[in-house]
Amino acid sequence: ASGNWIPDNTHLQRHVNSAIAFNIWNHYVASDDKLFLSYFGAEMFLSIASFWASKATFNKERGRYEIHGVVGPDEYHTSYPDSKEQGLKNNAYTNIMAAWVFQKALEILELIEKSRKRELLRVLATDDAELALWQDISKKMYVPFIIDGIINQFEGYELLREFPWQDYREKYGDIQRLDRILEKEGESTNNYKASKQADVLMLFYLFTREELKYILENLGYEFRDGMINNNIEYYSERTTHGSTLSRLVFSWIQSKYDKAKSWENFEALILSDFEDIQGGTTPEGIHLGAMAGSLDLIQRNFAGLSVCDDALWINPRVPDSMKKISMRINYKKHWIYVSVDHEKIKISFEEGWSNEVNIGVCNEVYKFKMGEVREFSLIPQS
Repeated sequence: ASGNWIPDNTHLQRHVNSAIAFNIWNHYVASDDKLFLSYFGAEMFLSIASFWASKATFNKERGRYEIHGVVGPDEYHTSYPDSKEQGLKNNAYTNIMAAWVFQKALEILELIEKSRKRELLRVLATDDAELALWQDISKKMYVPFIIDGIINQFEGYELLREFPWQDYREKYGDIQRLDRILEKEGESTNNYKASKQADVLMLFYLFTREELKYILENLGYEFRDGMINNNIEYYSERTTHGSTLSRLVFSWIQSKYDKAKSWENFEALILSDFEDIQGGTTPEGIHLGAMAGSLDLIQRNFAGLSVCDDALWINPRVPDSMKKISMRINYKKHWIYVSVDHEKIKISFEEGWSNEVNIGVCNEVYKFKMGEVREFSLIPQS
């Protein structure tokens, strides 16, 4: 818009490390591949935990650990107003994900064989003092809050100016790429409570309510009723969706609270490349992450698939605009066919390494035998 290149400080998005750890853990849970976890996953996971330990510093006044000099998922905030230093203090998403990494790293060390544990700790030069540090950080990571359970996107975010949304929509129409508009005007998104994409809300996309409650309470923070919905409302009003991935996250979390908005964001997500909704980005290449995300949204949200230790859970929330969702999935080396619509769920255990598999349907676990087909009604009984 201005003829200038906007500086790229996304190399400070250290949270990508936690995303790798998150995928390692979820691959293990879905596949039950202990060999992978022991000989590949654990080494990567523990290395990432070691990295976070090197980034964390202890604040004696707060009695908590902090992480400085990072950029969160929201790329519109890369430094503080009028500061020459790049990076932010205590991005909430980054800190909470790092705390989760420490919690899971210690759990993984108890899951793998003792001989492999000893070998890994030796190879990674991780001693008892380092493990004690991980344990301490996992319980004392700092998370900034604004008020009433609203998680602060990063320390100091609450001091930024509110953005005049209506004025800019009237002036420019489409303001998804607010960074380009403000740069042309000699301004910066760093000055405002205006986000390119989901940041804090990524936590509600990755974790269930129960998982996030456990993480925060383990850190000594209260998880209040209505906290998720309050954060959704607060950040929905301050997000431009300058990234198509933002639509994925918003569609996911809104599906429980605002179905119309959820479907609106889903449609924008799947049409993003076809209609080049950002005006010129599609010729540079398709957004494979957004495409994969739309499939994930259908599988884990609309069809309601959830991989847990005790069972494969299916609790569908099929949108009114969808007639039916069908898929064949591999869960812990078992092939399972699932079909859901607005009235019923059909499940077929086709084949697997064992003759039985546990599948949870609407709050109850059932034991399926190989070759067994069952249907479950979704129509409330009168």
